[in-house]
Amino acid sequence: MYMLGAFVAYYGAQLLHLPFFAALIVAPILVGAFGLGIEVTLLRRLYGLDPLYNLLLTFALVLVIEDLMRLAAGALGSPYQAPDILSGATNLGFTVYPTYRLFVIVVCLIVCAAVYVGIERSRLGARIRAATEKPELTRAFGINTSRLVSGTFAFGAALAAFAGVLAAPNTNVAPNMGDSIIINTFAIVVIGGLGSILGSIVAGFALGVIAAVGAVLYPPISNTLIFIVMVLVILFRPAGLFGTPERSA
Repeated sequence: MYMLGAFVAYYGAQLLHLPFFAALIVAPILVGAFGLGIEVTLLRRLYGLDPLYNLLLTFALVLVIEDLMRLAAGALGSPYQAPDILSGATNLGFTVYPTYRLFVIVVCLIVCAAVYVGIERSRLGARIRAATEKPELTRAFGINTSRLVSGTFAFGAALAAFAGVLAAPNTNVAPNMGDSIIINTFAIVVIGGLGSILGSIVAGFALGVIAAVGAVLYPPISNTLIFIVMVLVILFRPAGLFGTPERSA
């Protein structure tokens, strides 16, 4: 979904002259609808089975979608330009930093805060948490859990596409661009705690800083630091920094 979001932005610009800021809206809508179709037609059939089947199915879908995009767009990546208004660098007083990266940081902070408040502090978020953690009890209260799960999955796909559009100007838009983040994403969820939105947000930003500092101090170990942290967290707090044993079960 991350990769598809970047390709929607790229082809939208190439074929329809879709502006970057419009792509930030269009790509999540299209990819979110695609994710909804996957959940309704495929994943919903496996909810009563061992979770391993969901893992195998989604992994297979990754391979199929990636290869289809490779056939359609080629194996080599294509550049995607950031808007002119975000080009250049900004003087922060203590350093000069690329304007586009500052924009990404600010947008990510806003989106993360909005998602956290929506999931953890709103009435809809309470229903979503209940539908995922205690679906039978939630259905007993007359709440349509299938609709909630489908909407949540579609929203997650839309967020991934949004991230793909943000990432596109910093990297080539390529079918395998998601491969470079999937393992780190897994590590972030494990460290933050399964089921904890706040944990994923804090772990994501913290590990990004750790990897950047490691790249400056000792480059060969920068990519390994994340997994060293993950091993330590699993050893001393298996549920994650912000997770609970109930959510991890």
